[in-house]
Amino acid sequence: MTTQISPMLAVRDGRAAIAFYQLAFGATLLWELEGAVAGLSIDGAEFFLAEESPEYGTRSADSAGFTTVRIELFVDDPVGVHGKARAAGAINHSPVEEHNHSTTGPSPIKRMLQGAVVDPFGHMWLIGKILD
Repeated sequence: MTTQISPMLAVRDGRAAIAFYQLAFGATLLWELEGAVAGLSIDGAEFFLAEESPEYGTRSADSAGFTTVRIELFVDDPVGVHGKARAAGAINHSPVEEHNHSTTGPSPIKRMLQGAVVDPFGHMWLIGKILD
């Protein structure tokens, strides 16, 4: 088995979240447990959602009033995906623009397109594409 890391987003309404992610990002539903817990995929990148469970230490970003994670979604058409997410009900946080970076390491990033939306459940999605 290959190691992978997949976020599990806490949401107030699982069925509404499934519908939003399908509409906004073209997510495919892999499985669901009565709408309360689900596995989804965006072009093969898997993520999960679960309805908040304060008794188990999970609150949605809505309930907490903020999010502690930013989800990076890399796609071929960040402008189109950003617009599609806004049309589906996400709030524009920042437009897609070119950014210059001076990262270091084995795979440095010099330029990328990136913008951000906040989904109806309080999670921030940075939508971008590495240019070089």
